[in-house]
Amino acid sequence: MADPSIPVRTCVGCRRRAPVTELLRVVVRGGGLTPDPRRRLPGRGASLHPTAECLQAAARRRAFPRALRSSATLETGVLEELVSGRPS
Repeated sequence: MADPSIPVRTCVGCRRRAPVTELLRVVVRGGGLTPDPRRRLPGRGASLHPTAECLQAAARRRAFPRALRSSATLETGVLEELVSGRPS
C-alpha cells in the first residue's frame, strides 16, 4: 500500500500516476526544459518518469507546452541527455 504522506503526480509522457519520488520535475528556464530533481526551482512544473520512452511520448504529444502553459517551443536537449545517461 502506498504511503499517504507522499504526493502523487501524473507523468506527462505515459499519463500514469506515480509518487513524486519516482518522477522527475521539469520546469521552463531560458526557453528550455530544465530538470529539477530536488523539486525546488520556482515556477510551474511538470512531472515525468525519467525514461526515454516517457520523454518521447511527451514530446510527441506536445505535452510539455500544455502542462507548463508555455506558448513557445521548448528545447528538450538537456532532458534527453539526462534520461539517456550521456554526459552534458
